[in-house]
Amino acid sequence: MATAAFAFPASVYSSFKRFNDYVVVETTHGKIRGIRTESVNLFKGIPYAGKVSGDRRFRRPASLQAWTGVRDALQLGAPAIQQGETRGLNEPKPDEDCLFLNIWTPANDNKKRAVMFYNHGGGFSNGSGGAVDQDGSNLARLFDVVVVETNHRLGIMGFLYLDEVAGTDYAGSGNNGTLDIADGLAWVNKNIAVFGGDPNNVMIFGESGGGAKTSCLYAMPAAAPYFNKASIESGPGVRMIPKEAAAEMTLIAMRALNIDAKNWKKLLALPAADLLSVQLKISSLMAQSAYVKKNSAVGFVPNSFQPVVDGVALPHHPFDPTAPDISKNKPLMTGWNEDEFTFFAMSFGDTEALKPGFTFEALPAKLEKQFGADTKRIVDTYRHTMPHASASDIWVAITSINMMGLGSVEIAERKVRQQGAPVYLYNFGYKSEAKVPGTDYPFGTPHAMDITFKFNNEVQGIKAGFLSGNKPERFTASHNMAELWTTFAKTGKPTAKNVPEWEAYNLTDKPTMRIDANCELIKDRFKEELAMWRSIGRL
Repeated sequence: MATAAFAFPASVYSSFKRFNDYVVVETTHGKIRGIRTESVNLFKGIPYAGKVSGDRRFRRPASLQAWTGVRDALQLGAPAIQQGETRGLNEPKPDEDCLFLNIWTPANDNKKRAVMFYNHGGGFSNGSGGAVDQDGSNLARLFDVVVVETNHRLGIMGFLYLDEVAGTDYAGSGNNGTLDIADGLAWVNKNIAVFGGDPNNVMIFGESGGGAKTSCLYAMPAAAPYFNKASIESGPGVRMIPKEAAAEMTLIAMRALNIDAKNWKKLLALPAADLLSVQLKISSLMAQSAYVKKNSAVGFVPNSFQPVVDGVALPHHPFDPTAPDISKNKPLMTGWNEDEFTFFAMSFGDTEALKPGFTFEALPAKLEKQFGADTKRIVDTYRHTMPHASASDIWVAITSINMMGLGSVEIAERKVRQQGAPVYLYNFGYKSEAKVPGTDYPFGTPHAMDITFKFNNEVQGIKAGFLSGNKPERFTASHNMAELWTTFAKTGKPTAKNVPEWEAYNLTDKPTMRIDANCELIKDRFKEELAMWRSIGRL
């Protein structure tokens, strides 16, 4: 899943300005030293588990060793092995040993604040817990919560399924990346009280790949004891990879590395760069596999390394065929951005349909590869429900809801049918006037723009990135979203001062909160469109 090359001026982020003082706190493994800056205590690069390199590659981490003296928590920890740059300031190079977390808190005062534990995006192959767009300072300072973000293994290092070739020491290897996050949650459970957080009031949340990770954690026994509510944002991880497909992917990867299954231990000695090179081409290799040819593409990010439904670490698909019983009583939020696909059009260089001259006559050809014989019915439905929309608008609407919306609705419906804790469905709708590069078409509400809004990093004095544009209304929309998210973290029900009451989703009038500078609760939104998607088997 593509990630944007956001532009963030270092000077505007309070976590990285001149600090007021050092702060020392004692954790279960030793004392650490962070900084206090502008009413927030910040601790960076805290190890939450031991090494995962060398003889621990593809295994659960070694035990974290205690240290003597005071360990500095002033520098971001290494992100996971990946291609490309991460978005943290002064962030180290990627490394196999990447199990670190960062904490933002108003004070280390043993006050029992809600804890907001964020899972970063980047599909299952990129990103880190140090990206500046998800800086937790404003949430901690303005809304009195504790924010935690982790680094964890990604891609082939985190999700290579070796259970069937390598024995019991490698059990769960297909889920190491998400099990790492569960280890981070366990560390938080033991330590967050000294950071002013409540270990019994923890919300997990995440966007894009982070939403899919959150979907998995919502269904994982290893994570279940350590969180109380969740939010899945533009990343509906309804289904992951069946172990049969993962086993085939493993064999394909080893063949690409000229390693026979019986010699699998050679994987432990290879340079990480060699493994990464196979990761980068695994999707195209899997597309030719017998499993995919028979069953079609698999997973949240099609045919790539990601969590495996192994029957143990991940007992079943997160939300298929039902919502997970293990989290029946945990409140949930889920939703998507109205114009998700403008981001991907930019990232994939697929912008011709956003330029002047794109016509309704050309629209079917843009959709037929994906939707086949259903294309005409899909286009006709959207032209009926959006009579004043351009062909470009219709293309964005169809691709956006199909990418992130249908899965979000599916999760909400299955959570309601479970008859447990409530689920709240949203659409993020603030419209950015910034143009998709190379076009005159505005981003609208693209994928990933919600990150800076829910972290309340769209405020006066901060230019958080190019996606959100320059209209002052974005400050109000950002505050609304951040207040909804933090009250959900505190209470299990999202509320905000200037926002209508957000009713829990139900299968009768289907309330959905549209989040903007002026928020609106809409009943049975996209009724005709969803009926059409359901009738052709896409929902």
